[in-house]
Amino acid sequence: MSLGDKRVLISDSIDSCCPDRLEKAGFTVDVRPGITKEDLLLCIKDYDGLIVRSRTQVTAEVINAGTKLKAIGRAGTGVDNIDIPTASANGVSVINTPAGNSISAAELTCAMMLALARNIPQGDASVKAGKWERKRFMGIEIQGKTLGIIGLGHIGREVATRMQGFGMKTIGYDPLVPAPEAIKFGVEWMETEKIWPIADFITVHTPLIPATKGLLNDATFSKCKKGVRVINVARGGIIDEEALVRALQSGQCGGAGLDVFCEEPPTNRSLLDQEKVICTPHLGASTVEAQKKVAEEIADEFIAMAEGRVVNGLLNAKTLKQKSSE
Repeated sequence: MSLGDKRVLISDSIDSCCPDRLEKAGFTVDVRPGITKEDLLLCIKDYDGLIVRSRTQVTAEVINAGTKLKAIGRAGTGVDNIDIPTASANGVSVINTPAGNSISAAELTCAMMLALARNIPQGDASVKAGKWERKRFMGIEIQGKTLGIIGLGHIGREVATRMQGFGMKTIGYDPLVPAPEAIKFGVEWMETEKIWPIADFITVHTPLIPATKGLLNDATFSKCKKGVRVINVARGGIIDEEALVRALQSGQCGGAGLDVFCEEPPTNRSLLDQEKVICTPHLGASTVEAQKKVAEEIADEFIAMAEGRVVNGLLNAKTLKQKSSE
């Protein structure tokens, strides 16, 4: 793998350490946050690399227009804004930085869990409205409760170790993480069908793919412990929003902490108006530390690629290898 003339376009806002790092390594970098789709289509032919966050949609049209393109970098974890099959077909590497925002996303998940347990946002709003409703906001303790973690990658593991510190029992599922590995960070591995009936809290940390879309739905909610609380700081759509509303209304679900939505910004008032739903505007990676980490990491990955070293965040390595051997 190489990066040709090492000319890179950064099309989204990113910490300045990213272009600084690349330029010190001999790259030519153009930073154009907020570039329109039309302008991107016109100029992408001049670049060997493209670095984005979540705003830029790297569609098949964009990739096909990038005739020199060798790599697309996502400063962050989710790559649902990048057409990976088209990139692979064109021999373009797709790279992400899954570790960079792990701590921030995990901490927000834990904060959501505590806020759900103690009705913190609702209590805050009540006091500011001039009320004093102690009985109304009776909460529960976290200690001794069972946390089901779906997805045991970087973020799921960080959540597990933190909530173990609160005295929670952590159980989890991930098709790519075997039980002997999970137990090393204190998680008892089990199939989802065994998790639903015993978890007091369920948090999801998976990509949004066909296998995870609507993972929590009417059928799965019906199998859960009554009053289960759910958290999604991963991707909108993993929890079926309409099914969640029905579960909240029936009492089957005791609360939800949502940082992501099927549509962003969300417009589903039947969900947003539920008193037991806590919402934040996709803040999982929104910390000073995470922004700097992902910027540094994606720059380092591009430098490694240019120097012929191992690229740790390469997502389509297998497909590219198969293509090169054809």
